[in-house]
Amino acid sequence: MALIGYARVSTDEQTTDPQLDALKAAGCSTIHREHGSGGDRSRPELKRAIARCRAGDVLVVVRIDRLARSLAHLLEIIEALDAQGAGFRSLGDPIDTTSPQGRFTLQILGAVAEFERALIRERTKAGLKAARERGRIGGNPGLRFRSASAVRAVNDAREARRDADVLRVADDILPHVRAMRPAYSWATVARSLARNGSRRPDGGPWTGAALARAVRRLARDGFVDDRVLERTPRRRDSDDLVTLVASAVRTLGNPTLTNIARHLEELRCRTPRGETRWSVSSVQNLLAQAVAQGLLEDRPLPAPEAPRRRGRPPKSLKSLRGTP
Repeated sequence: MALIGYARVSTDEQTTDPQLDALKAAGCSTIHREHGSGGDRSRPELKRAIARCRAGDVLVVVRIDRLARSLAHLLEIIEALDAQGAGFRSLGDPIDTTSPQGRFTLQILGAVAEFERALIRERTKAGLKAARERGRIGGNPGLRFRSASAVRAVNDAREARRDADVLRVADDILPHVRAMRPAYSWATVARSLARNGSRRPDGGPWTGAALARAVRRLARDGFVDDRVLERTPRRRDSDDLVTLVASAVRTLGNPTLTNIARHLEELRCRTPRGETRWSVSSVQNLLAQAVAQGLLEDRPLPAPEAPRRRGRPPKSLKSLRGTP
């Protein structure tokens, strides 16, 4: 179990030193520091701290207000940690989701938050009703009367927000897109991203349609070549498979022959003979072609897992080419 600390102050004039001392005293091995408003939900260091948490880890803060300003945001963060199997602890508050008392306190806070949301909805409905009875209509007057400038301003703001969301995930998706498109469909690329843990800006899984929209935005702004937007050919030749296998070696965390074969099956790629089940020998042949074409360096592969077929797979790409 690792304790991961998070310290935040609102302005550059303030210092995180007191929080750092308390977090180090609590045993935090890693501490993320941030200058930003507590009302801002898109804090990059907070996102890195949450993403760093693994099963059994605990995110630690000095006080709850260093993490979130609203109860809804606090519960949202704790739910994200819980989904990763991680816990949360506040040194100055009675919240520790790794203990029964802390979980009980969290349940009480959740009930209070739901009650607060219900009250807000009731007050909002009552206010709108009273305004309608007095002849007042809510909303943007420009949009209500279809003002061209108001509609354009809203559309521009929406597009700018979407562009910013796509830019945040560009580094995660572009290597896969460049390696696999247009040889493979958007749905296949999306499955490859899902296997590597990449998520959409809103936290959901990638779909083929959502990925295509995101890449079109990046291509429009020059972040990727327009070639990736071309139509996927109906028939895939062996060179496409060679490129895909080379991409798997570069992107997989443990690219053994067995793992590459499993990766191709999960992407629903067919072998050169049209089969759905990949053997180690088929992967060997494609890796040898990738080395010959200069797509991969001639370097040792990681230690293989238990082989899927009889015989032990080679440990180096040299043996794939028959080099002694």
